[in-house]
Amino acid sequence: MKKALVVDDKKENRRQVAEALVRYGFTDIIEAENGQQAVELAVSHKPILIVMDVGMPVMDGITAAEKISKKAPAPIVLLTGKTDAQTVERARLAGVMNYVVKPFREEQFYPAVDLAIHHFVCESSLRDEVDKLKETLETRKVIEKAKGLLMKNGLSEDEAYRRIQKMAMNNRKSLREVAEAILLTDGMVG
Repeated sequence: MKKALVVDDKKENRRQVAEALVRYGFTDIIEAENGQQAVELAVSHKPILIVMDVGMPVMDGITAAEKISKKAPAPIVLLTGKTDAQTVERARLAGVMNYVVKPFREEQFYPAVDLAIHHFVCESSLRDEVDKLKETLETRKVIEKAKGLLMKNGLSEDEAYRRIQKMAMNNRKSLREVAEAILLTDGMVG
């Protein structure tokens, strides 16, 4: 199910965007009339796209985008009449993926949606890759420290690594788990 969240304080604007999203292929449209509702609905419904106005009561669209980016990341397209540099910069820093200037026109909207989704997927993939690389680096550091402790007890580097490998296989643990256990017991493993 392709779910989108449309946020605007004007019902007519929400309807217009919702109809365009249905034509685009979205099957479930959720609506909110202010930024606070948008945050709550984004967290509870996890839409794959959010289209939001900037100027709304209770909480503006850029503040809502910032909160959504932290709590329930999704591609966000802003619809607004504001084109000043400060607003655009605030939107960028809040995690907005694209920006469409009012009045709403479908021929401009669809490419903005495509680009927002594409950029979001690329950014998410890069973030996941960075997280995996950080985890790999941290694992390597722990294993190196554990090898160092074993080497202080007279083992060569290769022997220390083989011992960690053997303990991991025998105990059905990861190399990192074994290395952490070695470090916790201060190298006193048999």
